[in-house]
Amino acid sequence: MPRPKETFERTQPLTFKSPEEVLEEETMYTTYEIARLLQGLDPGWELDAETESVLLDWAIPWIMVNADSFVFAAPESDDEPGYYGLK
Repeated sequence: MPRPKETFERTQPLTFKSPEEVLEEETMYTTYEIARLLQGLDPGWELDAETESVLLDWAIPWIMVNADSFVFAAPESDDEPGYYGLK
């Protein structure tokens, strides 16, 4: 439910890091790994499905907004994710 802004003790600007600040240049990542990195987590960190879903809700739009910075590698099979890396 919406809340009046004054009910919050503090607000801050919503900022996102650039792809170059998050990813290593010579490495390709799945969207799941990118989602973890955006939160400052190790890309191999195990997460429960609900948390991973929330992180993907942030990561997928970030990837789309920054699409000009990425290259894509198709998955090796239909049941695996694709990989993204810096151009």
